[in-house]
Order: sequence, then structure tokens, then C-alpha cells
Amino acid sequence: MSDQATGAGPGDDMPGSDFTTFIISLCTSALLHLGEIPDPEGGKPSVNLDMARHTIDVLTMLKEKTAGNLAPEEEQILGQFLYDLRLKFIAKSG
Repeated sequence: MSDQATGAGPGDDMPGSDFTTFIISLCTSALLHLGEIPDPEGGKPSVNLDMARHTIDVLTMLKEKTAGNLAPEEEQILGQFLYDLRLKFIAKSG
């Protein structure tokens, strides 16, 4: 696979494409929808619980579908992110 296909190349600021980077991207999206980080366009946090729930559901599906196929570090990262996101979701929707 070429560097262009993975998003990593000389002078490129994009991270490489791997499972952990993908999970972090989804978690960042969930945090954005939970109002935990500011919207990059508006600069202010906004809450969209439906989108946050959807993203958490996607992460849950990925955890179930990849069970037994992840490196221990990937499994730990995904599990911890899901735990943290669920707690934040409950606190916001409470």
C-alpha cells in the first residue's frame, strides 16, 4: 500500500490509517456531539445526544464484531473509550 493510500507521507500532517486512529476519530466525534469539545466551525460546544448515541452504538458494534481479533492494546483502548463515553452520555442525558 502506498503512503498516499494510508494518509501518511513526507510532510503530511495526517496520521496513518490504523484501527486505533479510526477508533480515536470516532471517539472524538462522540465527544463533539456530547458537547465535551468545541465545534471546530462555531468554536462553541453543542450537544446532540442522538448523534452521540449513534456513534457510541457504532463503537459498540465494532467492539462486538472485532472480538478476539484485536491486539490487547486495541481492545483496551476501545473498551476504555466506550466506558468513558457511556458515562458521559448518561451524565448528559440524565
